[in-house]
Amino acid sequence: MAGRYFDLFEDVYIPDRWHLLDQPVDEQGQELRTWLFRRGEPVHIEGRIRIPIYIPGKALDFSFMAGVPIPVVHARVATIFAELAPGDVQLIPVEVDGQSEPYVLLNITRVVKCIDDETSDEVRHWKPEHGRPEKVGQYQSVIGMRIDPSKVGDAQVFRTWGWSGTIIVSEAIKNALERMGVTGPKFTEVTGPSAISEEERTYSRKCRELYESADTARDTVWRSLGTLDKEAITPIAMSSSWPGRRELWRVIHRESGRTLLVTHGLSDPFITRLEPSVGFGLELAVETNQPLESIEASWPFMLLERVAAEVAAHERVRERLKAGLFSMEVSGEGMPESLVTSEGRVAVLLGVQSRTLPGHFSTPFGDVRLVTVKALLPTELAYLLEHGAKGQAELARRFVESGEEHLSQVRQRAVV
Repeated sequence: MAGRYFDLFEDVYIPDRWHLLDQPVDEQGQELRTWLFRRGEPVHIEGRIRIPIYIPGKALDFSFMAGVPIPVVHARVATIFAELAPGDVQLIPVEVDGQSEPYVLLNITRVVKCIDDETSDEVRHWKPEHGRPEKVGQYQSVIGMRIDPSKVGDAQVFRTWGWSGTIIVSEAIKNALERMGVTGPKFTEVTGPSAISEEERTYSRKCRELYESADTARDTVWRSLGTLDKEAITPIAMSSSWPGRRELWRVIHRESGRTLLVTHGLSDPFITRLEPSVGFGLELAVETNQPLESIEASWPFMLLERVAAEVAAHERVRERLKAGLFSMEVSGEGMPESLVTSEGRVAVLLGVQSRTLPGHFSTPFGDVRLVTVKALLPTELAYLLEHGAKGQAELARRFVESGEEHLSQVRQRAVV
């Protein structure tokens, strides 16, 4: 009879607990690369490892390093793994700042290919069209994981192949940790029937197929415009006003040090209808030639985020965008002073044509308009308000004439 297995993770809600652990360092004070301990292989480290504490507090028997699934455990906890899973772990002594008690870094050295795609709530795989050839076949995401225990063999603790952020332990390990009263770990069973019904699974699969088709088509376009940043992608936010109920963004590095930020979801299919479509039929783009240290905290991203919120919420705005140039104002909080009006707002002109960006692009579900977002100086807004639609057209013409076109930057001179 196949055994029971559990996802092992840390309990982050223990009151007044410490929070390990920042980047480990070696005896020379050099930071160690944490990915070494996520490969499911033994590592060779010279000398002693030191683990700094990120937030002081109540010491725990079991913790992850700075939220990364690399366990640091009290030496007495390590004895459980040494006794029950000697072939699955490497025990590396470490020094935890401020602690006289011995601790051990638990390096999981067993990897098992056992995720059950059919009974897990939802799985997504990396495919060639995602542009990450080194990850093809591995898991892009796993929700509601279930494993096939018949594929585990004699492993007592292991990482799952293709989804290395998960640590799975046997029921024997779980029971031993609970009997000892170990502080810090939590367990979620990954064997047994799924928590969702077959109808829910079918719905999720159809949603995923629609999402993947839209994502792949858009990413193909983004890659044609520059280098798609694989790291600087903000987390998905859920939003009832976006067609697919998810807010996504992409970052593209272009020639001459330019950075292009785009919405990646306003052309999602309407997920409530569960049928192919291009959603609102548009995506927004902000491009700047200024260096951005943190994309998510940058003013161009905040500008794009605020404009996107207005576009998603108001059909009137979307209809005007489809007709041509359109101007609007959004909150200027946190924006460069040179762009903020006396009323605390920032104005933008949407739909300025670009010689380097397409006005439209094709997807399997239909054509999508790419709408540029151009930040305006207060004097340019005043000109626009005075001259109306003719002012919009004249501003757009002057931007093209100046060579700026759709580029957004903190400029000191207005074009009017």
